[in-house]
Amino acid sequence: MPLAALPIESERLRLRLVETDDLPALLRIHAVDEVTRFLPYTTWTGIADAQAWYARAVARHEDGSALQFVIVEKATGEVVGTSLLFRFDTDSARAEVGYALGRPHWGRGFMHEALGALIGFAFGTLALRRLEAEVDPRNLASDRVLIRLGFTREGLLRQRWVAKGEAKDTHIYGLLRGEWSS
Repeated sequence: MPLAALPIESERLRLRLVETDDLPALLRIHAVDEVTRFLPYTTWTGIADAQAWYARAVARHEDGSALQFVIVEKATGEVVGTSLLFRFDTDSARAEVGYALGRPHWGRGFMHEALGALIGFAFGTLALRRLEAEVDPRNLASDRVLIRLGFTREGLLRQRWVAKGEAKDTHIYGLLRGEWSS
């Protein structure tokens, strides 16, 4: 995977691959139920959860199945969230995006900006043809950010995932390189 273009920069944000030093900041983000409410994993309760997540992220970097980024606010150097490209299908030139933003940073346009930069990287540097995202239908903020970025809601996958002991529906979104306007 061509990673020479990293980190990814936008006006206010920098996306870089996660590092072990990021774990305390990520714990503060993922230890909040509001943040993890619609995510497929439970709210983190301690540094052991962060370390286990990091070990999975590193393994996925090494096997080429994912790129796990932290979102850093340039002005403060603070890690404000995460973004992810994963489920790469090289034959079809597609991948899935995932993301989470710390509660104190909601409503500031950070996720829109971060995902815009990530999409540009995916369609440009990685030469992907298609990006996908799956969103819990109750996550209206995530729906809005994807639509604003040009994704099309392509359907509802009923009881797609079992997470936190519950079978959950998901909206599936797609964005094609030809539809993207940076």
